[in-house]
Amino acid sequence: MPSAFPKISTIQFEGPTSKNPLAFKHYNAGERVEGKTMAEHLRFSVVYWHTMRGAGGDMFGWGTAQRAWELGEGTVAQAQHRARCFFEFVEKLGAPYYAFHDRDVAPHGKTLRESNASLDAVVKVMKQEQKRSGVKLLWGTAQLFVHPRYCHGAATSCDANVFAYAAAQVKKAIEVTHELGGEGYTFWGGREGYSTLWNTDMKRELAHLAKFLHMAVAHKKAIGFKGQFYIEPKPKEPTKHQYDADAAACLNFLREYDLIDHLKLNLETNHATLAGHTMQHEMEVAGAAGALGSIDANTGDLMLGWDTDQFPTDLYLTTQCMLSLLKYGGLKTGGVNFDAKVRRESFEPVDLFHAHIGGMDAFARGLKIAAAIRADGRLADFVKHRYRSWDSGLGKEIELGKVGFKQLEAHALKHGEPKLESGRQEFLENLINDFI
Repeated sequence: MPSAFPKISTIQFEGPTSKNPLAFKHYNAGERVEGKTMAEHLRFSVVYWHTMRGAGGDMFGWGTAQRAWELGEGTVAQAQHRARCFFEFVEKLGAPYYAFHDRDVAPHGKTLRESNASLDAVVKVMKQEQKRSGVKLLWGTAQLFVHPRYCHGAATSCDANVFAYAAAQVKKAIEVTHELGGEGYTFWGGREGYSTLWNTDMKRELAHLAKFLHMAVAHKKAIGFKGQFYIEPKPKEPTKHQYDADAAACLNFLREYDLIDHLKLNLETNHATLAGHTMQHEMEVAGAAGALGSIDANTGDLMLGWDTDQFPTDLYLTTQCMLSLLKYGGLKTGGVNFDAKVRRESFEPVDLFHAHIGGMDAFARGLKIAAAIRADGRLADFVKHRYRSWDSGLGKEIELGKVGFKQLEAHALKHGEPKLESGRQEFLENLINDFI
């Protein structure tokens, strides 16, 4: 097969003094941090949809991307060629994983049967390429938001026939993910929400979404798929309100409908931003609930109010992400998945390498900085000291449920006004700057 990137060799680690734009400065896959290699900590994944299918278009303009693998009529043969090009990219980048939507790797057919057949034909090539390259599938998912049939939602559609079609599509996507040895499967409800409550029965739609996920869990067990299920929060865009608005909303939904033991969260920075949160906030919410599963690595432009899906280069962001991941035991079935796209003005194929290299280096630096902060201990010690009143005496009795309002009133009457201590926010911000 002719090379899709003939002028680009496998990306190597050359260290922080390198001036080579096609080399890693900080991501050294075999370097050990806190007892594991960087590759084991970060589990980088490349997405199929933005990397191979992103055309560089937006609502105001045509696509600008120069992509030789997109020249054709949208046939299965072209999709198979595109898959081979994709694995060449991932292999040369040195990322161990990838992720995909079903309708990104294979074209929509006129019927469900035709779509399934097209997917099977491309999956055959993907399976061959996985074996050849050693690249593995992090997770798969079904695209339930592009086709007009999903304009009212998929699992939350007002039409039971659409619900059935979506179920059939997810069934096939889970089976394909299982066939490819995927380590997980993600549900993102791009249309699972509403544009107006005037035409929406929210209670019924949420109940239908829960039934849909329970069916997916049952099918997962039936076919012996051991991968982790994820749900991905996002508050808006394309809908006015999406039911998976943020980590807390997803966790409340999973608890209410008895799904909490079956799904963890796949969190994304740009989605956190749209929800009015930081990525660190979302990771802490999920981590505290034992539901932190995987992350989509990107960022948004805070000057813009939509999902720009830019590659992460902010070391404060990556440090915060890695501090939370290390705090909660690190990634297991999940990964650092680059759900990010190059800018419309960055239209040459080499820009895909620049973008991923920068993101991988940023997370590698974030990992090393986070490990250094943890080894230093001052941040953790400060937090522990701040909550010391809960470790013994009255605080411990409160946490153990040994006192009530009557005893607490007596304590307050006896001891009077509490003496407060500063939160030292500026001191802590300066402390973090010392490491970055």
